[in-house]
Amino acid sequence: MKWIAGLGNPGAAYQNTRHNVGFMVVDELARRWDISVTQNKCKALIGEGNVKGTKVVLIKPMTYMNLSGESVRGFLDYFKADREDGIIVYDDMDTEIGKIRLRYQGSAGGHNGIKSLIQHLGTQQFNRVRMGVSRPQPGRSIVDYVLDNFPKSEHELLKTMVEQACDAIEYSLSNSFDNTMAKFNR
Repeated sequence: MKWIAGLGNPGAAYQNTRHNVGFMVVDELARRWDISVTQNKCKALIGEGNVKGTKVVLIKPMTYMNLSGESVRGFLDYFKADREDGIIVYDDMDTEIGKIRLRYQGSAGGHNGIKSLIQHLGTQQFNRVRMGVSRPQPGRSIVDYVLDNFPKSEHELLKTMVEQACDAIEYSLSNSFDNTMAKFNR
């Protein structure tokens, strides 16, 4: 079984914000794979399906970003899933808007959702797709920035980035994460 957790915040107010690109990727995968992400389990919305012979679970934690680790830990325990079979998708200010970076370990880098995951998983080693949102202008509050909607000028870059992330995740279902990183980290 493979699982993909997209990090974000629940509710319409956060739907199109920078902090919700993880949810956007899960929503696009659900559309591509015709999976309904509506089961309410493990403090998350979950959808299960079969993609090219692989059982796949899509996860959208409903704990709000800062407590994402609670939901993912609950999922792993409930489904007896392996951490190595998962991918975490989240926004990253150190990656330029429109770009993705795949990694299998690293610090939280100030990202509270990743801090929560590291705390609840007890390790910094988990597969991740970092979605570029760039940094705010100097003097702008980081919280306001990540909870702000993408400006119209970034919509094309966002759409392309979500598609690239989905392509990479799809590729990873039948290839190692190392091979996936080699192909998609350009």
